[in-house]
Formats: sequence, C-alpha cells, structure tokens
Amino acid sequence: MIRTATLAAMLTLAAAPALAQVTAAEVRTAADAVNADVVAWRRHLHQNPELGLAEVQTAAFVAERLRGFGFDEVREGVGRTGVVGILRGTGQGQQRVVALRADMDALPVQEATGLPFASTATGTYLGQTVPVAHACGHDAHVAMLLGAAEVLSGMKDRFSGTIVFLFQPAEEGVPPGEPMGGARLMIEAGALENPEVEAIFGLHVVPGRPGTIFYRPQGFMAASDRVDITLTGRQTHGAWPWRGVDVIAVAGQVISTINTLTARTVDPTTTPTVFTIATLDAGVRYNIIPDTAAMSGTLRTFDRAQRQALVDRAGAAIDHVAEAYGATADFRVTENAALVFNDPALSGWLAPVLEEAAGEGNVNPATPPTTVAEDFSYFQNEVPGVFYHLGGTADGVDPATAAPNHSPQFDVNEDVLVVGVRAHVLSALRFLESGGA
Repeated sequence: MIRTATLAAMLTLAAAPALAQVTAAEVRTAADAVNADVVAWRRHLHQNPELGLAEVQTAAFVAERLRGFGFDEVREGVGRTGVVGILRGTGQGQQRVVALRADMDALPVQEATGLPFASTATGTYLGQTVPVAHACGHDAHVAMLLGAAEVLSGMKDRFSGTIVFLFQPAEEGVPPGEPMGGARLMIEAGALENPEVEAIFGLHVVPGRPGTIFYRPQGFMAASDRVDITLTGRQTHGAWPWRGVDVIAVAGQVISTINTLTARTVDPTTTPTVFTIATLDAGVRYNIIPDTAAMSGTLRTFDRAQRQALVDRAGAAIDHVAEAYGATADFRVTENAALVFNDPALSGWLAPVLEEAAGEGNVNPATPPTTVAEDFSYFQNEVPGVFYHLGGTADGVDPATAAPNHSPQFDVNEDVLVVGVRAHVLSALRFLESGGA
C-alpha cells in the first residue's frame, strides 16, 4: 500500500511540467512593490523596541502579518517570545526545506539619532528602568524578513518545497538571569524541526557601502565569551596596605597579565583574538582598600583549540598573580555565542545568488573576519548555513567614520532594505531549486 502510494506520487511528480524559474527581475519588481510596507514596518519597530525575551509586542506584530500573508502555519512563543512561520510552495518538484532568520531584540541604549521616529521607550534591565533602542539594526532585520515573507507568499505557486521564517528573540547576549540566549532557546523548542531544516541563511546590517553584501567562508564572526573574575583579599586602611591583602594592586596585575598573554602567546595573523577587561568594581572609600574586587570582560576568538588554550593559560596565570599577593581568584568564562562558521560549499554557491540580489560588483565573499559576535552561530551548529553583512551607511558617508552598531547614533540607510528583501527571497528560492549545489 505504501509502495503503491509512493510510486503514484513519483509518477505524478515526473509527469508534472517543470516550474519556470522565478527570475531576478521578477524578484526585483516584487520587492519594489512591498518596499513602502518594509520602510513603514521598520519605522514602527524602531519606535517601539523591546529588550531580549520581552519582545511581546514585536512578536505579535510579526505573527499578525504572517497570518495576513496567508502562511500555512504560524507558531508563537517559540523559545519564549520567538515566532516561526511556515510557507509551503504549491508547485511540483523537489521538496527541500530552507530557513531564513531575523533577530527582534533591542538594546539598553539611549537613542541619539534625532530621527522623527526615534525611540523613547524604556524597559527593565538588571532591575533598573533603562532607555531602549534598536541600536543594532534588528528593526531593519525584522522588516526585511517580513518583506521577503510577503513577496514569497505571493509566489507560492512558483516554487516547491518549504521556507521556514525564524523571528528570534534575545540575540544580544544571554539576558541576565537566563540560561541561554534566543537562538538556543528556539533550537531547544524545535524551531528547526517539523519540517526539518536543511540549510539556513541570515543577514545583519552594518556600516558599509550602501547595498553591498560581504561575508567569508568558514570563520566569519568571532566566538564570544563573557569573562568574570572575582578577587578576594583582606581589607585594610589605605595608609597601611601591608596590613591587608591589596586586591586593587592584584587587579592591576591581572589586567596587565591578560593583555600580555593575548599579545605574546597568540599569533594575530592566523587566529585574531581580543581579550578585554571592561569593568572593575571595587571599594567604597578613598582611604580603604577593600577585601574584594570584581572584573568582567569579553573574549573573542576564531579557533576552538586556541580559545581553550588561552582560557587555560589565563586561569593559571590569574591564580598565580593572586597567590603572589596572598589573595584568591575566581575565574569564570561563560559562552555568549559560538563561532559564526559559514559552510564553505554553501558560501561558494551563495555568492552568485547574492549578486543577483545586490548587483554585479556589490558582493564580496572573501571579506576579513570580524571580532563582533552573533548567536546565529548556534543554528549553524545544527545545519549548514551562511550569515552575511549588508552595508547600510548613509549615502555620502565614509563607513569607517559612521556610527557603529550599538552606538546611540547608529542608523540604517532605508534605501538598502529592498536589497535585503531581494537577498532573502533569492537565497530561499535558489536553494529550493538546487539544494545549494
């Protein structure tokens, strides 16, 4: 019975006329037609940002539009506040499954762009009320993926297979008090299953020539670790440092040791590495040496073995420095994001597809690695994927001097949104047609 049904399906498939490929010109026309919507969505989301795992209104906004596009299935609350949209093509052909992803969360940043739709929103971070802004471009990411969803929903009869749209919460690091960030939460909730995703693509707006796309195969964006160091000594009068154990002096030596280890034990030409101590919290009064000092920072690496070796050396060295002064040290490293590793074969396949979207000469598939991080990496740990950057600097502005992501002045050139829509649409369509080969 099963064999008969399978044979019948195969015969039907073989007899069906081949689908005419959707051309880049058709995608361009369709993306242009929804561009006004994309810009309006971006502005609405920009004006109404929400922090990680608090993207309640953002998620509802996304789900409402996906249902309005006629999606086959819309799942809410995936990984707490994530949204998954399922769009199945009705054309006859191979039934591949591809995913497209956008992140939804904003940052605890006071916006200073002066835009007429600038954020005045607030949220709660570490128990404090803080300003909230889309200072990393996630508003544009959501709007572009919604634009792609609208375009592809209008082409259901032109493709076979399934497109999974992932709208992810909490990309900006693991929220305080949470066990993991949004990508891992969505994976644990089954976002890549039923249907089982074969490949995934995503993009990020960054300073760059408007409308250009750049990425690289293999290690593209750094693995990111949070580092916490607590030093414990013995409190004493500032005038009698020898009668205590001076954790301030120890802290200075620890910072110097970390900087020296990074500069003198790692070859920066082969494995770019950044080890930064960014905070130091110690003491309450100018003439009292405290008994504890707490430091935190970040470690960015591109090689798993080299990362572990540096962590091991740093832990041993910090213990030795503390012991020399009579203090103790607690050294902890917590992973924020894994290495963004672009599948080499898929990266090579994608370059001409992205050139269809951005135009000849506007795609660089061999850009240098970058030490910023992205938890898109966790999706890539599950299925082959490619993550790429979209230049979004204002016209006439040197990207090298433009406000970077996470800056209060960061903004996105809205003229590039249509390029992102085309890139999403074409990467999904071409994968379904070819399987990335």
